[in-house]
Amino acid sequence: MLRYTLMRLGIFVGCLVVIWGLVYAGVAPRGLGDSNGMWIVLLSLVISAPISFVALRKERDRASVQIVQKVDRAKANLEANRNQEDVADDTARAQGQTT
Repeated sequence: MLRYTLMRLGIFVGCLVVIWGLVYAGVAPRGLGDSNGMWIVLLSLVISAPISFVALRKERDRASVQIVQKVDRAKANLEANRNQEDVADDTARAQGQTT
């Protein structure tokens, strides 16, 4: 998961540098008034999102599998705890009825 996040951040930073260069070279518009920095960041986000979606497909699938495994383990642990509580509760009730 950390690897995927770092790879997405790398793509964003790469886009940020390229967009910044294009804006200051005059190829891309500078934005309105003092919005130049915000314009560069937003444009970089918009461009890096589809690039990440396509380029990091395999890494995203790996991260997804890891997350699903963790969720399944947590569910199994929760169910095991629930079963232990049910057994303890049934045992306590059985002992209370016999005495």
